[in-house]
Amino acid sequence: MTTVTLAVRDSATMLRRQLRHMSRNLSTMLMLLAVPIVFLLLFVYVLGGTLGDGLGGGSGGRGVYVNYVTPGILLITIAGAVQGTAIAVAIDMTEGIIARFRTMAIARVSVLTGHVLGSVLQTLLQLAVVLGVAVLVGFRPNATTIEWLTVAGVLTATTFALVWLAVAMGLAAKTVAGASNVPMPLLLLPFFGSGFVPTDSLPVGLRWFAEYQPFTPIMETLRGLLLGTPIGNSAVIALGWCAVISLVGYVWAKRLYNRDRTR
Repeated sequence: MTTVTLAVRDSATMLRRQLRHMSRNLSTMLMLLAVPIVFLLLFVYVLGGTLGDGLGGGSGGRGVYVNYVTPGILLITIAGAVQGTAIAVAIDMTEGIIARFRTMAIARVSVLTGHVLGSVLQTLLQLAVVLGVAVLVGFRPNATTIEWLTVAGVLTATTFALVWLAVAMGLAAKTVAGASNVPMPLLLLPFFGSGFVPTDSLPVGLRWFAEYQPFTPIMETLRGLLLGTPIGNSAVIALGWCAVISLVGYVWAKRLYNRDRTR
């Protein structure tokens, strides 16, 4: 068997391992899933009337606001899910299983690949659930089939990028508790972007940060594809950010994983 074939086979084995772990730890998945759903219900039913009126010129209401806020909630879903990725990687590092894997005749990359692929699949499932809840509370996209496929591609690219970053964070953390805290700032980025209010309503300094941070072009791209609003160059910037984050996360994770150390 070639090196590539062995790597694919071992990665598939590690993916099955991750999927089994996820199926046995549904409580963590449900907890991570509850966060974006609670935010969605809170903003739509508690704040949506007032904020929707602001977006609709005084007559928008919750219907307008749930359409606006859903892309931000989807990003919060991804950011929350990758927190579980960092925790899972940290658990592997602290329980000694990684040391055992290093003594086995398996492709070294397969361990990290299993975490990444498993986390991407889990996150996409969570995104589908959250999107379903958004539809139930009034989200009404008008995207075409091609636009829906593009939305799926953008969400997958974003998930892939943040999962690699979370894997690196899990490897860098010295404890499982530390791994659970390091990705937390990712949850705040939609709030300090265009996730909940337009950036032009923010103070000057915060507006500058909101417009140039990575989550804003991703949310604007999703919003444009789902609702038909202008995208401009947001899609190009969003994919550029995904590529940069993926590369940084991969290089950082590979460097940490290849470095022999004990905890």
